[in-house]
Amino acid sequence: MADTVFSKFETVKFEGPDSTNPLAYQYYDADRVVLGKPLKEHLRFAVAYWHSLAMNGSDPFGGPTINRPWSGAGDPIALAKVKADAAFELFRVLDLPFYCFHDADIAPGGATLAETLKNFHTIVDYLGEKQQSYSTKLLWGTANLFSHPRFMAGASTNPDPEVFAWCAATVKHCMDATVQLGGANYVLWGGREGYETLLNTDMKQELEQMGRFLTLVVDYKHKIGFKGQILLEPKPKEPTSHQYDFDAATCYGFLKRFGLENEVKLNLEANHATLAGHSFEHEIATAGSLGILGSLDINRGDALLGWDTDQFPNDLWTMTMSMYHVIKAGGLGLGGCNFDAKVRRQSFTEEDLIHAHVGGVDLCTRAFLTAAKLIESKTYDAILDERYAGWKTPEAQAMFTGKLSLEQIAAKAEADAINPQPRSGKQERIENLLARSIYTDKL
Repeated sequence: MADTVFSKFETVKFEGPDSTNPLAYQYYDADRVVLGKPLKEHLRFAVAYWHSLAMNGSDPFGGPTINRPWSGAGDPIALAKVKADAAFELFRVLDLPFYCFHDADIAPGGATLAETLKNFHTIVDYLGEKQQSYSTKLLWGTANLFSHPRFMAGASTNPDPEVFAWCAATVKHCMDATVQLGGANYVLWGGREGYETLLNTDMKQELEQMGRFLTLVVDYKHKIGFKGQILLEPKPKEPTSHQYDFDAATCYGFLKRFGLENEVKLNLEANHATLAGHSFEHEIATAGSLGILGSLDINRGDALLGWDTDQFPNDLWTMTMSMYHVIKAGGLGLGGCNFDAKVRRQSFTEEDLIHAHVGGVDLCTRAFLTAAKLIESKTYDAILDERYAGWKTPEAQAMFTGKLSLEQIAAKAEADAINPQPRSGKQERIENLLARSIYTDKL
């Protein structure tokens, strides 16, 4: 195993809630069984190769502040291998089961498509070798179809069919690599699948192109026998003014239009939910209710800033309710919790990156434990059941299931002289219950 900038750090261990060690897990006991499964199988934590290994601390107003050994001058393939060595040592330190990558995160681009693909497969083979020596496996792979200038007008939605073809070739090879490395999912994130102005946009044409591309991906999944999930990642804006994959509900409508609602699920991100004007739990509950919840990108935005800041999570209330809706939806299955989050540009040391992940892991774990306890106690569910109890009566079920027509419902309402009165939603009582469970209960 190559010596890297992370090799000097010991593997982070679970030490319990009373531990004062900042580089120990207080709540993430990977083998603790909750709701019939170990926590590591519920949460399926993953490290993001891009933010953890590729980001350099730059932002819209300032240049790089994070310098790693693989970010300097030198042979691109050799540097990519140095980065991979460091990546797996970071995974070893964090002791998390999965990682995720874009093609551009792991390998340098080339002057041609052929050279780019050759570089990519060289590093994919190297990652395969690394996986033989470490316990961390691939949660999902994806392609970066947004950074290069060729994608300035979109990827699959680009007005240039050659860009569509380039994207097809790239995704095909990224899917092959995901299968080769044992990945459980393949993600499509349309970073620029939208438009800046309708003055130069044929929206119908672009939506048809996007639908065709996703259909081709699903067809190829079945052709190669990939047993994992195809995931679509919603994002409402930034960098484009209008994204076609705005939020979970919009994506579901898109999937329904092209007959893909049973083939594709969603990879939801907290910061993207914020940009859409939603909460993370709203997006999870929406996807869960529609049967398309697939995986999560764990992070947060800054309410005072208007872009995708991708910070590590620190809001226990929001994360608890998010985990509650994950559990109610039946869990993440083949998906997981990927830390699509980056340290701040002032946090440039390797230790800063480890601290960030330790905090994120523990926050998510504590949130999950509280959500599981809420579900097991049935106290919260009992309040909800009471509120909707009227719909369980035979008369209400007749309306709900379509046994009664609009005229029949109206006639009965008039005959019974119904006069419904307001009933309390008990919001404050529920908020108090949740606050006490989240902030005071022992886990």
